[in-house]
Amino acid sequence: MARPADFGFQNPEPETRNPKPLVIPVFIPHEGCPHSCVFCNQHSISGVEGKPVTGSEVAGIIRTWLKRGRKKNASRVQVAFYGGSFTGLSMARQRELLSSVKPFIECSEVQTIRLSTRPDYIDPGIVAFLQEHQVATVELGVQSIDDAVLERSLRGHLAKDTIRASALLKDGGMELGIQLMVGLPGQNFTSLRKSTAQVITLAPAFVRIYPVLVVAGSGLELQYGRGEYRPLSLSRAVLQAAWMKKKMTAHGIRVVRMGLQPGPELERSLVAGPYHPAFGELVNARLMLGQTRKLLSRVPPGRQVRLQISDRDQSVFRGIRSANIHRLTSLGLSDRFTLHTDPDQARGVVQLIPDR
Repeated sequence: MARPADFGFQNPEPETRNPKPLVIPVFIPHEGCPHSCVFCNQHSISGVEGKPVTGSEVAGIIRTWLKRGRKKNASRVQVAFYGGSFTGLSMARQRELLSSVKPFIECSEVQTIRLSTRPDYIDPGIVAFLQEHQVATVELGVQSIDDAVLERSLRGHLAKDTIRASALLKDGGMELGIQLMVGLPGQNFTSLRKSTAQVITLAPAFVRIYPVLVVAGSGLELQYGRGEYRPLSLSRAVLQAAWMKKKMTAHGIRVVRMGLQPGPELERSLVAGPYHPAFGELVNARLMLGQTRKLLSRVPPGRQVRLQISDRDQSVFRGIRSANIHRLTSLGLSDRFTLHTDPDQARGVVQLIPDR
C-alpha cells in the first residue's frame, strides 16, 4: 500500500490567471454599531485600536498602498472599509470617509469602494447615498436568518431586515455580500440549514463563513464560564462550514472566506471555540476528501484510475499534515488512483480522467 510520501505530483507549466484586484483596507472597528452582540469584542477580533481614522488619514493610506505598487497585473483597485457598521455612522462621518476616496476614483487610481454594515441599517435613502458616492459592494453582517438565534445572539435585527436590505441593495445595482456564522447560541443544524436555504434565495454574489469563537470581554465569555454556552468542536465547525460551502457553490454563490483572519491579538484573547489559523483550508480539504472518496468508492479493488485536480490544489488535496492521504490510506483507497494536475482545471474539483 502506498504511503503519503509516495504520491507524486506532475509540475505543469505556469499559466496566466486573471489577477485579483488590489484591495486597500481601511479599518473602522465597531464604529457605527451601538449593539453588543453576545459573541463580539471587535478589538480582539480586528486587533485594531486607537482613535477613529480621519478622512485625511484614509487618503494617506490609499496613497501609501498605491506607491507600493499594484499586485502583478492587477488592473483594478478597491478601497474596503472593514469592521463596524458603516451606514450606522452619522451622515457627516460617512461623507468624510467616502469623500476621501473620491479624488482617487476621479483620476481612475481607484475603481470601487466596499463596505460592511448591518441589515437594519439599510433603507432606500441610504442606498441612494451609497450610489452617489460610488459604493459598489456592500456586505451585510447577517450571521443567521433564524429570529430565535438572532435574539439569543443579541443581534438587534430580524430575518425580515436581511431580506429587505438584500433586495434594496440588489435593486440599487450593488454587489451583495453576506456574512454568516456557525456555532451561534441556540443554533442547531436545522437552523443552519434554514438560514443557508434562505440566503440562497437572496442570491448574494458572495458569502463569508465564520465560526463563533469565545473571546475575552464578550458576553459569550460570561455564558461559557457559567456553562450556558458550549462552542462547536473544530471538527464539527469544519463539517458545518463545508456543508454550507457545498450548498452555496452549487447555486453559483462564491464563498470568499471561511474563518477569522489569524493574528496575535485574536489568539491572545481566545478563550474557547473552533479556532484554527487555516480554518478555510481545513474546510476545503474536507470537501476535496469527500469528492475523492465518492469517486474511489466506485473503483473495484485492484484497479487504478487517474484523478485530476488544479495545480493550485495540491496542498488542499493532501490536507494539513497529509491528513487526507492518511485517511484514504486507512480506508484502503490510496492504491486505487494516480494523481495528475492541470493548470486549467477549476479549483476545488476532483475529476476522474477517462481511460484513453
